[in-house]
Amino acid sequence: MIFNFKNLILFLGISFALLFGIIVLPPFLQNPDIIAAFGAGFVNPYSTGYSLDTIFCWMILTVWVFYEAREKKIRYGWIAVLLGIVPGVATGFALYLIIRMKQNK
Repeated sequence: MIFNFKNLILFLGISFALLFGIIVLPPFLQNPDIIAAFGAGFVNPYSTGYSLDTIFCWMILTVWVFYEAREKKIRYGWIAVLLGIVPGVATGFALYLIIRMKQNK
């Protein structure tokens, strides 16, 4: 089967990173104000809800990565935490699952 678990999460993580680059980077490069870019995610109650969900998912991922680094000796999870900031949690989470799969063997 072409789309096994690992290939599917890799595809989705990379797809998000590419879409993020296509959609977010051009306007940010025109106006590289990081505070304004962050604030744009909170312009109405709906975008605020999505933004808060993303921020809290990143925090949960971060707690999980550091917990497993200590308890299960999973290495290099910090890379996933950084990728969870930019381009986003989808890419960071996908990478962490792949790192975890390789180190749990």
